[in-house]
Amino acid sequence: MRDIVFTRQSGWIPNVIREDGELKLTLGAGADANHDPRTFTFPIGEAHLAVIREDLARHLLLWSAVLPLCDAAGTRGSLDETAAVALLDPILLAAPADVDAFFRSIRWDRGRLIAHGADIDLLERGEVCAAMRAATETSNGKRAQEYHANRRRAERGTVLGPLDAAILKYTGQYLHGATVPRRMPGAVDPALLPEVMCVIAAAEQACAGMRIGRDPRRGKRATDKRDWDLMATAVDGAVRRAHPGLVDDAVRTVSILMCSEAADRSKSTPMEDDEEAAGDHAEFGESARKTILSFTDDKGVEKKWLKGGPRTATVEFWEFVGDRSAGDNEVFTIEDEEMGEGIQLHFYADSIARVTTVREGRGGSDPEYRVEYSLVDGIGGYRKLVSVFVRGGCAALEQHGSWISDAAEFERARRARGR
Repeated sequence: MRDIVFTRQSGWIPNVIREDGELKLTLGAGADANHDPRTFTFPIGEAHLAVIREDLARHLLLWSAVLPLCDAAGTRGSLDETAAVALLDPILLAAPADVDAFFRSIRWDRGRLIAHGADIDLLERGEVCAAMRAATETSNGKRAQEYHANRRRAERGTVLGPLDAAILKYTGQYLHGATVPRRMPGAVDPALLPEVMCVIAAAEQACAGMRIGRDPRRGKRATDKRDWDLMATAVDGAVRRAHPGLVDDAVRTVSILMCSEAADRSKSTPMEDDEEAAGDHAEFGESARKTILSFTDDKGVEKKWLKGGPRTATVEFWEFVGDRSAGDNEVFTIEDEEMGEGIQLHFYADSIARVTTVREGRGGSDPEYRVEYSLVDGIGGYRKLVSVFVRGGCAALEQHGSWISDAAEFERARRARGR
């Protein structure tokens, strides 16, 4: 038989129950292996109940001291009742000075007390009883989050000024640096918002005209890391020059905001056609353009492209790569069987091979091919070479890259670039 003897407004503050005639403190803390909340109980006495009823501060202090024991129990262990009971008298019945001294010798949940209104400066000085004079039953979780965020920054040697904090609040990264930044002007003190917008304007001007392209090698919606780094560098430098007093955290969050917005614009649009980026290859004439192409990957999957369809060959190919590329699938081929030529992209090695038929196989003999290799400079390089091949074939690739026919010589060149 279980009856509730005492409870507070907040359902999370430990309750006192009577179970089979015995008084117990019960609280929810942690989670089991299925992520369901766990409940812990341990016995208390009538004197302890009297203090819990009358003294919110002592009740909260006890809670903060019990929580580490609950954490130690993990997902399936039992609460150390002996240790829990040993907390009762020193926290609930001792003089304030003794309570303060006791808290210097145990683990306790500082954030829980801060969420319930504890004076942070007094807590930092070890005066826990005095710190809890303004305690409230209602909890303000954001206050505890701000405290922990500032403490983590302080451990890294970072102290925010008013503008630094305002910028982090504008991007939503004041409490959680791992969140995706976004624009939240309503989170900023109106008096500081004009200064924040000046910083944002400097960043926007620095990356005007820049873009972050797609990188199908890493999936359908992946973006080009090199483009990201270039934009981040441009924004970082401009913001630091315009506002040299900002801390690294503030500059970084503005940089991430600009880059993430550019990446989102890229992800939300269809795979772009790269023919314009490839330059003018009109000298090869319309007859040089491919009419039928075969795309294959390292797993033997094939896709055909026919001229006259709704999308260009480059778009179709990079969609194919985005769908199929993986850690164990990094070699893709584009082949023009009619012309007897093709290119093979080696994403794992930042290289490409162009293959042309020198002699057709006759009378059971194998055809003879010429294979030449070239290094590739990132996804931008791959995009350009694919588009050039589609428009002009292997001949058009001659002026794009240093082509090496000897495989061993090319491997030495590739390794030398990697050093």
